[in-house]
Amino acid sequence: MFTEAMRESIKKVEATRAERMATEPRRMTAEEKDELLKSYHPDYKAEGFVEIKIGPNKGEKIPTELGNLLHSNSRLLDVDVDLTKVDYETDVLVIGGGGAGSSAAIEAHEAGADVMIVTKLRIGDANTMMAEGGIQAADKENDSPVQHYIDAFGGGHFAARPELLRRLVMEAPDAIRWLNDLGVMFDKHEDGEMVTTHGGGTSRKRMHACKDYSGAEIMRTLRDEVINRKIPVIEFTSAVELIKDDKGQVAGAVLLNMETGDYMVAKAKTVIIATGGAGRLHYQGFPTSNHYGATADGLILGYRAGAPLLYQDTIQYHPTGVAYPAQIFGALVTEKVRSIGAMLVNAEGEAYAHPLETRDVSASAIIRECAQGRGVETPLGSGVWLDTPMIEILHGEGTIEKRIPAMMRMYLNYGIDMRKEPILVYPTLHYQNGGLEIGGDGFTKAIDNLLVAGEAVGGIHGRNRLMGNSLLDIIVFGRNAGKAAAAKAKEVELGAMNLDHVKAYAEELKAAGLESEQVSPLLLPKYARHER
Repeated sequence: MFTEAMRESIKKVEATRAERMATEPRRMTAEEKDELLKSYHPDYKAEGFVEIKIGPNKGEKIPTELGNLLHSNSRLLDVDVDLTKVDYETDVLVIGGGGAGSSAAIEAHEAGADVMIVTKLRIGDANTMMAEGGIQAADKENDSPVQHYIDAFGGGHFAARPELLRRLVMEAPDAIRWLNDLGVMFDKHEDGEMVTTHGGGTSRKRMHACKDYSGAEIMRTLRDEVINRKIPVIEFTSAVELIKDDKGQVAGAVLLNMETGDYMVAKAKTVIIATGGAGRLHYQGFPTSNHYGATADGLILGYRAGAPLLYQDTIQYHPTGVAYPAQIFGALVTEKVRSIGAMLVNAEGEAYAHPLETRDVSASAIIRECAQGRGVETPLGSGVWLDTPMIEILHGEGTIEKRIPAMMRMYLNYGIDMRKEPILVYPTLHYQNGGLEIGGDGFTKAIDNLLVAGEAVGGIHGRNRLMGNSLLDIIVFGRNAGKAAAAKAKEVELGAMNLDHVKAYAEELKAAGLESEQVSPLLLPKYARHER
């Protein structure tokens, strides 16, 4: 599978391996990290952003691709939707069928509320399913939520909302217990104690995992629980606008049947946006590790209804996406590969950075190596080596198959044995650090009875996220949103439903001189090629 030039570079990697194993690269200073980020991280490239022209965040910057959607027309602009004809009515409407949405639905149901999930693909078709490395929780004797907080706060450049981060770390041990009780098959020692490892930016081993398919195992368990509870799930159906009432409260959503094109009305006393990420917008042309439906729909719905965004200008590019071969270009190579011993190495066999720097720093360092000519050229661009054979040299034969079997099999499908050969990686668009602004209880601050959970939230992680804190936040904030929504629904009295905010937004677009043929939310990425 490797070219002759790649083979020559691999020889240099092998020749320097003993020296590198004896002397691990030092950690960068804070000043070095700042300089590296400003020089090479995509968040600092002015040409990748536009100014928001209307709405709560007017005047702030936003990725160009997301900004274009905010400045686009509603899908309902010329559609006559009869809001008096209600197709679904429930206490709690959950928009999104991933980990956050499923957790929310389970807890809302547990609290006695009528709840339903609407999802544009199938339940479980979400970034949760794509997560590999693990979920953080400070539940060992040498650790504490305080230490977890310090690691995450620093890793997020001290920008996380304290009330959100505090809840994340304090409720993490209970989240692990809840998942374990539901049936998640965490890796455990013979005595039953859970296996934990380091992640980038962590000072303690607090990563709980299920081999290297942690998200898939968690999603399997949550999906089974939703089905077992007989919670209604409306699949292949997208929410295209929120509905409000004459009191300004959220009152449901207009739904689009993705197969028939029909619009429907869902009336709800509370609504939870759990629509996940934005990787399929391919900011600045990057590949993505995200699932097919990750198109920032919830951010559009919430913003058009008047909910402000927070940190919408910061995106996480996972440092180790597949750079080669083409068939899996952009797919995630879990951070766990580095946490158990693999080292990042350039074309000359040099270890240029500590393997467990935070993700933004690691990604920037890889981009720098390639930009300065020390990357490995591939038919798709360039990348650096992740020296995976080190894992079994350090920990013994069979470690890769035991600890990261899915990763090993993914590469074997294309003739690459990561036990014997290093693999090529380059940053891939991975996580939406910013999103809709919420308070500690999960409610948006601008719209009554509207909650947000999971990757659609801004502020939990600050301006960068540590490994394992996303699977954690979908559980912590998903569960809390479900409980809060169920409790709130008991006291809500809805008025007459309307879409006045959609009309008002259209007027704002017109007044700002923003004319577009594009509609939003996008719903699905556009990959079709149209020959002229």
